[in-house]
Amino acid sequence: MVGSQKKKKNLPIGTTFKLPADIPIWPQGGGFATGTIDLGGGLLVSQITTFNKVWTSFEGGPNNLGVTFFEPTGLSEGFFMLGCYCQPNNKPLHGWVLVGKDNSSLSNGALAKPVDYNLVWTTRCLKKKQDEEEGYIWLPIAPDEYKPVGYVVTTSPEKPSLDRIRCVRSYLTDECTRHHSMKLWRTESKRFGVFDVRPMKRGIEAEGVSVGTFLAQSGGGTNTKPLPIACLKNTKAKFSYMPNLSQVEAMIKAYSPYMYLHPMEEYLPSSVDWFFSNGAVLMEKRKGVTRENAIKPNGSNLPQGGSFDDEVTYWLDLPLDEAKRDKVKKGDLASAEAYVHVKAMLGGSFSDIVMWVFYPFNGGARAKVACTNIPLRRKGEHVGDWEHVTLRVSNFNGELWKVYLSQHSGGEWVDACELEFQNGNRVVAYSSLHGHALFSKPGVVMQGMRGLGVRNDAAKSDAVMDMANGFQIVGAECLGSQIREAPWLNYCMNWGPKDGPKGPKQKDSWEGDERCK
Repeated sequence: MVGSQKKKKNLPIGTTFKLPADIPIWPQGGGFATGTIDLGGGLLVSQITTFNKVWTSFEGGPNNLGVTFFEPTGLSEGFFMLGCYCQPNNKPLHGWVLVGKDNSSLSNGALAKPVDYNLVWTTRCLKKKQDEEEGYIWLPIAPDEYKPVGYVVTTSPEKPSLDRIRCVRSYLTDECTRHHSMKLWRTESKRFGVFDVRPMKRGIEAEGVSVGTFLAQSGGGTNTKPLPIACLKNTKAKFSYMPNLSQVEAMIKAYSPYMYLHPMEEYLPSSVDWFFSNGAVLMEKRKGVTRENAIKPNGSNLPQGGSFDDEVTYWLDLPLDEAKRDKVKKGDLASAEAYVHVKAMLGGSFSDIVMWVFYPFNGGARAKVACTNIPLRRKGEHVGDWEHVTLRVSNFNGELWKVYLSQHSGGEWVDACELEFQNGNRVVAYSSLHGHALFSKPGVVMQGMRGLGVRNDAAKSDAVMDMANGFQIVGAECLGSQIREAPWLNYCMNWGPKDGPKGPKQKDSWEGDERCK
């Protein structure tokens, strides 16, 4: 829990969040931010962010403030709803769903009306505070060779019109899974729940596209396979709607974070080149004999790849000279750079702008027992520390939707409506004291339970890293040969002795989705 957070109050239902500044007019070129994406097979999709409220519960869900179901509105001609949207009431309305258009000329094209509906759940026996009208959740029954990708929500016991929604051709869908950390709402008996869903396979090569709809599940909410709904699949080139180089640079300037370091922070970030140039060494242990090697500023003499003799081990370390060692441990904020990796995510419907920051040294942790803070001396200390922020941007219009903040071995996604901004749409992030875990708000975050655990202290100070001022794009599969990788990026051994971490490209998130708690 963040110690400085106040208890959230119920918001007027439908209060809409907007970024502090307008979305920029992006440099032109390619399919990025053109409003629609062609997924192949005659299926065009568009992202809708305007809704009409259908039904609300005023209890349950996050902060016990209830949940609201919405229907997309403002669809362009020829587009149809694929499913309704659901969101907890503890934050402003900030969501999206995809709508579809059948652009094929076939009689059995990309989209089809359902043949009937199954009533999944009704609020008739619900004891929670709710709207005067009852709510009904309907699952479309798809014709052969089609699948539903969302639900219809109504306030009538009568089945909805078959023209209300469309099902999708099976080969244009992919398997989805329940997002365990995104439980939207449950009844008192826990016999029925509403959950966020996402594609089962996620990563640069994955084809699954999120629809933005929800999963309504009875029977205790077990994650049965397959789920009654699917997600979409991009059967065309996933990079067709990714930003070009000038658009990526514009997004970095528009959204990249101001990262505030703690006022008591001793161990600052630096550039990788500064770390190498100021005496960091490559340690090599071969047949029991250890020797040190100076590192060239760009890391060109570091061992590349991961296939080495079983009798040789490499790692990076601080300078052996004590004075130089102390200097390098403290880092150099003036030289610090953000190392950017651009990834196609969710079937190329979103761009992840991943911004990596390097620290020469990670300081020791502090424990909290009841009201007492206890330094843990060397526990948690290690040479080399990589942290990152990920900006998830819609390829439909270039809008920032959420931000991932790395926190030790995991991290968390934070919706844009729950972020702090500075100078327009620039994100604010806080680096914790010594451990450098990133948080969206200042305060104390505990790793543990009931007053016992490790402290993460985050606060604003004069020490701040402006990631738009110094950045290098070091990886972008969608940009091909336009990006040249730095030699150090392919060094696959530890960036420190014993507990030293691997580099960015060796993390599973380099090609996959972010790791959540």
